[in-house]
Amino acid sequence: MITHIQGKLVEKSPTDVVIDCNGVGYFLNISLHTYSQIPDQEAIKLYTHLQIREDAHTLYGFASLAERELFRLLISVSGIGANTARTMLSSLTPKQIREGIAIEDVALIKSIKGIGIKTAQRVIIDLKDKILKIYDIDEVSVTKNNTSKDVALSALEVLGFVKKQAEKVVDKIVMTQPDANVETIIKLALKNL
Repeated sequence: MITHIQGKLVEKSPTDVVIDCNGVGYFLNISLHTYSQIPDQEAIKLYTHLQIREDAHTLYGFASLAERELFRLLISVSGIGANTARTMLSSLTPKQIREGIAIEDVALIKSIKGIGIKTAQRVIIDLKDKILKIYDIDEVSVTKNNTSKDVALSALEVLGFVKKQAEKVVDKIVMTQPDANVETIIKLALKNL
């Protein structure tokens, strides 16, 4: 119903903002990610999601359409409410969440406060295909054009490891340590295979 609000920033805190739009003050719940994206200027535009329940009409604000879309995907998962989704977007960037889901990183999703292992697995099962399709992420290789990664993978294959399994482990290593050299990637992968 309300797709965005544009107006004058009246109040700003890490969890919410108030935007004056032609004399009406709108209270929007926001994530820490959105908070960090909001400029310290009067004119502001946030994309919104309106949640209507029996006891409340709640507006959630987002700095980008991509963050709002990810929020909507998250709340579509059974067991993930709006506040949990907002906590997820406050703990990790939208990109980290998308990539974590794409490479099935249960530990990353579980590291968010309030998310247990079963919920993390459900998020990945429910959203992986949608994330791969919507954001056009290559399932085999989330981080592209990394020659150290490619060299490490071929070395692991020569050592007799299954390619698919090695790729998952190496992708996780490259995501957490993008500047890792070939030796470091291989050593870490051997510990996790």
